[in-house]
Amino acid sequence: MLYVSKSTLPGAGKGLFTDKPIKKGTRIIEYTGDIITYKEYDERVQNDRYGYLFYINKNRCIDAYDHKEALARYANDAKGIGQLKAVSNNSKYVVVGNRCYIVAYRNIPAGGEILVGYGAEYWRDLKYNKALDKKKSRSKKKCSK
Repeated sequence: MLYVSKSTLPGAGKGLFTDKPIKKGTRIIEYTGDIITYKEYDERVQNDRYGYLFYINKNRCIDAYDHKEALARYANDAKGIGQLKAVSNNSKYVVVGNRCYIVAYRNIPAGGEILVGYGAEYWRDLKYNKALDKKKSRSKKKCSK
């Protein structure tokens, strides 16, 4: 059974964990959320609603932003912001048709955190969106004086 708890990674919030061992090759969980186009997602970004997108193609994206019950959204990337040298990803995203799953590529022990690579594009986009947030924040401060 999967559960959400404080991540083991520095700087990360919550993480996805398993209370039972998971064998290599096991399909752990499906990534679920709103099915939208990339254009719709870009509109959501403009309203500061980003960070939980899985991109399949420009016409099909899965956005779990509004779905706290979608457990797959809590899987962290060991190579992300709070990376530890001794910790590495143990899972990967696998697209089957129009669906996305997290699949173990190593054995994961009971109590282990599910760690999956987000890809370089995710981290690039996150930095870009945070820079936009800072710009918006600075202009709001200037307007409020």
